[in-house]
Amino acid sequence: MDAVITIPALGDNVIYVVRYDAKDSFVVDPGEASAVLGILKKHGLALTTILLTHHHGDHVGGASELKRKTGCEIIAGYKGHSRDVNKVVEDGRILSMGEAKIKVLATPGHTRSSVCYYMQPCDTISKGMLWTGDTLFVGGCGRLFECDPQTMWDSLLKLALLPDDTLVYCGHDYTVDNYEFALSIEPDNQAVRQRLDDVRQVQRRGRQTVPSSILQEKATNPFLRADSPELKSALGMRNAPAVEVFAELRRRKDRF
Repeated sequence: MDAVITIPALGDNVIYVVRYDAKDSFVVDPGEASAVLGILKKHGLALTTILLTHHHGDHVGGASELKRKTGCEIIAGYKGHSRDVNKVVEDGRILSMGEAKIKVLATPGHTRSSVCYYMQPCDTISKGMLWTGDTLFVGGCGRLFECDPQTMWDSLLKLALLPDDTLVYCGHDYTVDNYEFALSIEPDNQAVRQRLDDVRQVQRRGRQTVPSSILQEKATNPFLRADSPELKSALGMRNAPAVEVFAELRRRKDRF
């Protein structure tokens, strides 16, 4: 059994069940409970913890039921949206689960209290793993519902500082649409065109487009390339600050 089990849910959401020792697991953003309970039963896993990246219903909808049925605790970067949250975590907090060490990264932008979770490499995993919710997508980023462009841009730069081989597990599979948008901005960018071809092939085989990697995102995700001279030129914004380029990209994606 893989350490990370991806569960498609609610159309385009992705829920993650992560086994951190022989029988124990945590789940990230369970938008619904039934599929998670099925995976736990199938693999004989106990659920100890729920990690929530933000408070939107499609990411938290199954958390309360899972807590009632398994006795797990719920961890989030906020408290006010749910009385079921057991622990509110701040930026830099280290969560220990078996041998795994998971660092909380505050990433406001999509919501004010959005957080990401970075599992550091250890004896059992050679590459770090990052759960990003709706902050960073494969080829994209989340909408700015509660914050301004500068806040989200700063959060994305924070994630970009993680090791290049970090595996990126996001909260939705918007990948084809994201790379179609990227290609509409830079139609001559061969790396983006190849990436779009690759993810289309992955989807045709019925597979998930996650995980990506930080290196892959820095190379082809336009929202992480807002300081790229080539992308600035494509937008007609050669001398603009990166945050203004990012804001223009987000405006265009919102209408795409």
